[in-house]
Amino acid sequence: MASFLARRLGVMLLTMLCLTLIVFYLVNLQPNLRKLAISQTEMHATDQELEGWLKKNGYRRPFFARYATWLGVWPREPIVDPATGAAIPRFSWCDEPTTPKLSGVLQGDFGCSTKFKVKVVEKLGPALEATGILMFWVMALMIPVALVVGVISGMREGSRTDRTLSVISIATTSTPEYVSGVVLTIIFATWLGWLNGSAAAATEGHLSFYNFTLPVVTVSIYGMGYVARMTRASMIEVMNAQYIRTARLKGLGFASIVLKHALRNALIAPFTVIMLLFPWLLTGVVIVEVMFRYQGFGQALVDAAGNNDIDLLLACSLVSVMLVLATQLISDVGYAWLNPRIRVH
Repeated sequence: MASFLARRLGVMLLTMLCLTLIVFYLVNLQPNLRKLAISQTEMHATDQELEGWLKKNGYRRPFFARYATWLGVWPREPIVDPATGAAIPRFSWCDEPTTPKLSGVLQGDFGCSTKFKVKVVEKLGPALEATGILMFWVMALMIPVALVVGVISGMREGSRTDRTLSVISIATTSTPEYVSGVVLTIIFATWLGWLNGSAAAATEGHLSFYNFTLPVVTVSIYGMGYVARMTRASMIEVMNAQYIRTARLKGLGFASIVLKHALRNALIAPFTVIMLLFPWLLTGVVIVEVMFRYQGFGQALVDAAGNNDIDLLLACSLVSVMLVLATQLISDVGYAWLNPRIRVH
C-alpha cells in the first residue's frame, strides 16, 4: 500500500505540473494580457502605454521564468519605479516582496487579484469555504436519499416500486441544473410565494432560502438519479450472487442478508461514482452559484475568467486539478478497502 501511494502521489505531482503549465500558457496568451492591461489602465491608452504597463509589471519576462516565479522555484523580481529608482510591488493594494525572494504557490503566495484588489488567498479562502459548506449539504442530502432509492429499487427488481423509482431517477439525471433551478424558482417564487425578500437578501450577500437551500436542492436532484441508478444495478447483481442464495438457504432473515452481506459489496460501484461526483460538483456549482448569486468558488471562477484576473484564475485552476486528483486517489484506496479481494501493489 505504501509503494502504491508513493507512486500515485508522484503521478499526481507530475500531472499537476503539466496541467498547471498548460493553464498558465493559455491564460497568458496575448489577447488576455492585452485585456488585463486595458482593465488596469485607461480605456483609451495607446498601444505603447499598454505595452509599457505589461513590461513594467513583469508580463513580458520569458515564459518559463514567469511560470517558475508563480510556482515558487524562481525568485520574484521586484518592480523598479522609473521615477525614483525604488523597488515597489506590482500593485499598490497587494503586499508583494520588494526584494528578490521565493514567493509563489509552494510558499503559499498565489498572487494578487486584479479584479477584487486583494491577495488571491483573501478572496479564494472564503469562496472555497462557502462552496465547501454548500457541497457538504449537497452530499448530506443527495447520497443518503440516492442510496436508499437505489437499494429499495434493486431489492424490488421489476416491481411497480422499481419502475417508479427508475423513472424518477432517469428524469432527474436528464434534467440540467439550470433547468431544475429555474423550475424550482418558479415553483417557490410564483406558486408558493416563499422567496419574498429572499432574493434581496442574496443580493446583499446574506444566506437565504433563495441562494442556499435552492442551490443545494438543485445540485442534489441532478446527481441523485445517477447514484441511485448505479446503486440499483449493483444491488441487483449482488442479490443474484451465489453467496446470497446460500445465506437464504441457511434461513437468514431478509434484512440480515441485505445489511450484513449484500450492502457492502453493492456499495463498491456507487462509492467510485460518489468520489467522481466531487469534481463534477465543483464545476456544477459554477452554474448554480451564478444563477442563485451564491458567493462561492464557482462565482469567483466566473469573475476571474470574465475580468482576466490571471492570478485568481490560476489559483482556481490549481484547486480544481488538486480536487480531481485527490478524489481519484481516495476512490482507488476506498475501492480496495470495500473489496478485500482487490489488492494494490
